[in-house]
Amino acid sequence: QVQVEESGGGSVPAGGSLRLSCAISESLYSRYCLGWFRQAPGKEREGVATIDSDGNTHYADSVKGRFTISKDNAKNTLYLQMNSLKTEDTAMYYCAADRRSYLSSAYFLVWPRDFGYRGQGTQVTVSS
Repeated sequence: QVQVEESGGGSVPAGGSLRLSCAISESLYSRYCLGWFRQAPGKEREGVATIDSDGNTHYADSVKGRFTISKDNAKNTLYLQMNSLKTEDTAMYYCAADRRSYLSSAYFLVWPRDFGYRGQGTQVTVSS
């Protein structure tokens, strides 16, 4: 059974921190690419961070130095630690996964719409 389920969203003031978690079924977790993307109302879907099976990571320029993607292999869980949050980070955040080894994590950062599996999303709201 395929499972991708996010948690950890919420409302924080600018400058605050949040950690998003994503439980992923083993059949996906052991595959090739995991990541986070976000979408704000009226805006295009944006890749936030991705990580491949070797632990290589990619980040959007807008979040570099503030967000960290990581995974816990023992728990089949993906994380996104978000620090120094800005109002422009407000969006629905989605966890995503894909099994296709011929597509790199860098590709999915640019084309998050092509992820084969995603969760229902968790809302992050940053207030000024």
